[in-house]
Amino acid sequence: MAYWDWGDKQSSHVVVCVHGLTRQGRDFDTLAQALCHQAKAPIRVICPDVVGRGQSDWLKDPAGYQIPAYAADMLALTAQLRPATLDWVGTSMGGVIGMILAGQPELTLPAPVRRLVLNDVGPVMQWQALQRIGEYLGQTGKFASLQEAADAIWATSSSFGPHTPAQWLALTEPMVKPMEHCPAYLTLRYDPAIAVPFRSVTPESVAQGEALLWQLYDNIKAATLLVRGAQSDLLALETAQVMTQRGPKARLLQFAGVGHAPTLVSDDQVQAVTSFLLG
Repeated sequence: MAYWDWGDKQSSHVVVCVHGLTRQGRDFDTLAQALCHQAKAPIRVICPDVVGRGQSDWLKDPAGYQIPAYAADMLALTAQLRPATLDWVGTSMGGVIGMILAGQPELTLPAPVRRLVLNDVGPVMQWQALQRIGEYLGQTGKFASLQEAADAIWATSSSFGPHTPAQWLALTEPMVKPMEHCPAYLTLRYDPAIAVPFRSVTPESVAQGEALLWQLYDNIKAATLLVRGAQSDLLALETAQVMTQRGPKARLLQFAGVGHAPTLVSDDQVQAVTSFLLG
C-alpha cells in the first residue's frame, strides 16, 4: 500500500487522510499542505492510496476489495507510523473506515483517534446514490489527453461542486496513467475489479450494515466534525442531524452548491478542516 507523506516525519502528531471509493491519496494535497503550513508544532500528514487505487498494488482476488480489509490495512499502517496523537480525515469510504477504527476502542491502535472528520458520510447511505455510483464504477475509460480525462471524470463528479479549471486538472492528473498496451492513451488509475464486490450490494445488505455502523458511531469518543455537501445524495440531511445528537455528537458543517462529496480544496473547506484539527 502506497502513501503520500507530508510534513515532519519525526512528528508524533499524525493526521491520516483517506479518500473515497475510486479516488487516491493525492486528493488531499491541498489540505495536507495547509495543515503543515498552519500547524504551530510539527505535524505529519499521511494520505494512503487504498489497495487497488493510485500507486498501490491491485489484488489478485477482487473479493478482497471490501471495507473490513481496508480497515485492517489502516491498522497496519498506523502501527508502522506509531503516532502519539492520531487524527483522521475520511471522505466517503475513507470516513466509513474511520468510523470502524474510532468506534472500536478494543482495536490495537497506537493511539486513540483524537479528532475525526467525516466528509459526507454517515451510518446511513442513500440507496439511490449507491446505484448512481454503481453505474460508472469499473469503467476506467480510454482518453487521448489529460483534458479529455478531466472532462470525462467531471461528467460523473460534477456533484463535487464548483472548481476552477486548474483545480480540476490538479485533481485529475493523479487519477490517470498511460494504458498498459496503448501508452499513447490514458486510463483511470484504479483496478476496475473493485466493482465486483460492489455489485453484490443490495438494499437489504445496506440496511443490515446500518445497524452496525450506528453501533460503531455511538462508540466514537473522538471530537467529530461532519462535513456535508448541502446537495448530497449519499448523506441525507436527516441522517446528518441525527449524527449531531448521537454518539460523539458531531458538529455539522454544510457547504452550499456541493453534493457528494466536498473535495476539500476550496479555501473555505480547507480552513474549516484545518481549524478543527489544529484548534
